[in-house]
Amino acid sequence: MPEPAHSDRPRLGGMALANGLLVHGPTHWAAAVRREDGEIVVASGAKPRFAIPVVGGLPVIRGILRIGEAMAVLPAMRRAFPEARFAFDSGPARLAIAATFAGGLIARRRLHSPLGQELASAALGLAPAVVALRTSRAAAWHAVEHKSIAAYEAGGPDEVALADRYPKEHPRCGSNLIAPMVATSVAANLLVRCVPGLRRYGARGVAALLAVGSTVELFAFATRNPGHPIARTLHGIGHAIQARIATVEPDPDEMLVGAAALQEICRVEGVSG
Repeated sequence: MPEPAHSDRPRLGGMALANGLLVHGPTHWAAAVRREDGEIVVASGAKPRFAIPVVGGLPVIRGILRIGEAMAVLPAMRRAFPEARFAFDSGPARLAIAATFAGGLIARRRLHSPLGQELASAALGLAPAVVALRTSRAAAWHAVEHKSIAAYEAGGPDEVALADRYPKEHPRCGSNLIAPMVATSVAANLLVRCVPGLRRYGARGVAALLAVGSTVELFAFATRNPGHPIARTLHGIGHAIQARIATVEPDPDEMLVGAAALQEICRVEGVSG
């Protein structure tokens, strides 16, 4: 596993694209893709920042803001870098999204147990991501993300040239969010069922935000305390998902695209060798 990031080196996150890699640091994002003619192209821009005075640093709220910032990067990148394509843009992924919606409606009508309904809906909600990963090269780009960031964390920008030596699984992968997200979402939705009438619709939105914020707090706890039983459980589930479903070994050409994305994010974040 990679060594912890140095205190003077910005922490990076990322996301696999259908044809490349998106990475983001504290203040900027950068992406690289390979065009059909074989050329590697890169783009970068300022990262959207969300802040709420006084309460923005409180537990749960700070998690909601961080997830919001990460999601806001996606449309910002798409506007600035039309060559980039998301894995969910594919036909199979769109069909999976529609099937998930239909399956959720059926589950709520056919299953009598509220817990069963919520568990079925949560499980179905994972289907589009699985389909997107397994019907494209997104799983390989996911591995490029992990290897490139692990190399950067271990030795800085110069180490990224050796990223192919690093594992395709990473301890800070978003797959570690899946188990707690399912648990907090199911719990929140069960509580919302106790809210009467039309108020339930607003309560469901609030509950979804609280579930996201709570999940991020659990993820942060596990990152800070890797030896804790909760952390070992979450990381074990996340590692299994990465190893068996979410990643495949990339080829050398894909690793070069990942190196280009890391080089660009280091440039705009001001990180040197």
